[in-house]
Amino acid sequence: MLTVYSSDHRLHHGVELKDGAISASFEKPERAETVLARVKAAGLGEIIAPRAYDRSEYAGAHSERYVEFLANAWSEWTATGRSCQALPLVWPIRGLPSTELPQFIDGKLGFFAMDAGAPIGAGTWEAVCSSANSALTAVDRLSDGTRSAFALCRPPGHHAGREYMGGYCYLNNAAIAAQRCLEQGAKRVAVLDIDFHHGNGTQDIFYQRSDVLFVSIHGDPTVCYPYFSGHADERGIGQGEGFNLNLPLPKGSAMPAFEAALFDASATIARYRADALIVSLGVDTFEGDPISHFRLRTPDYLRIGEMIEGLGVPTLFVMEGGYLVDEMGVNAVNVLLGFEGGAR
Repeated sequence: MLTVYSSDHRLHHGVELKDGAISASFEKPERAETVLARVKAAGLGEIIAPRAYDRSEYAGAHSERYVEFLANAWSEWTATGRSCQALPLVWPIRGLPSTELPQFIDGKLGFFAMDAGAPIGAGTWEAVCSSANSALTAVDRLSDGTRSAFALCRPPGHHAGREYMGGYCYLNNAAIAAQRCLEQGAKRVAVLDIDFHHGNGTQDIFYQRSDVLFVSIHGDPTVCYPYFSGHADERGIGQGEGFNLNLPLPKGSAMPAFEAALFDASATIARYRADALIVSLGVDTFEGDPISHFRLRTPDYLRIGEMIEGLGVPTLFVMEGGYLVDEMGVNAVNVLLGFEGGAR
């Protein structure tokens, strides 16, 4: 299987507000490095660097003003004399009267953020672009006839909505990839999110559309981040009604519950008859993950890959979460090996 990877991800290493304190982020460069090492050790296949894309390629999934904000946020922040990483100060919560975009960077940060988990530093934009470009490059290889590919994206993307960042995510790599598939001629694209946390950003982007089916298996949002999306009754609106499926599972769920949910997800995707499948590959479903609450084990990821391969659709895997660094490389690559094994 082809892997697309850029070392530019190392330009971003953030902090986050968690448990009442600013601390080093769980989303750190070692995550991508351990996955890359496992890809090499497993002999998964060719590893290539992403090609460069114009930032207009991101605007199918995101608004132009949001992309412009990300591109300019660091320079606007440092122009105020500050050199620390930029985090939001205030958010436009329900009830505030104005929906106008502020002109000052502190207001912009809150306007375009869902939490304080997506800081912006000197290298964030370059890293974010390399991540999105990895997904775009992999999609282009699929369009050339490659059956499957792995975009080793960092930072991750599935919490980034059309006009907001959060949860370590800035550009939604899976959504950008899905949009690229449509532009290249696909009529229907399915996005399967198997990260522990609900892919609220992907849902936001496609919630009113029928050309992209979004299916997510995740922790119950009544007790798990991101809390405000991911309930089973969120089915889409307008033209998108019926094309959004959330399968929340209780805290402590192990493989039997996850496999049953994946069976339901696969049946829905099969009925949709997608021309391409994008998998938001999170392995924070693993037992012992420091910020998640499922109990999957390493062999389970082979079975997940086999089940996804059974759909028989050209498939792009896009790296999302997984924060037990010592184990995430093995688990992520096990999904890919399971997929390839199922094809034999």
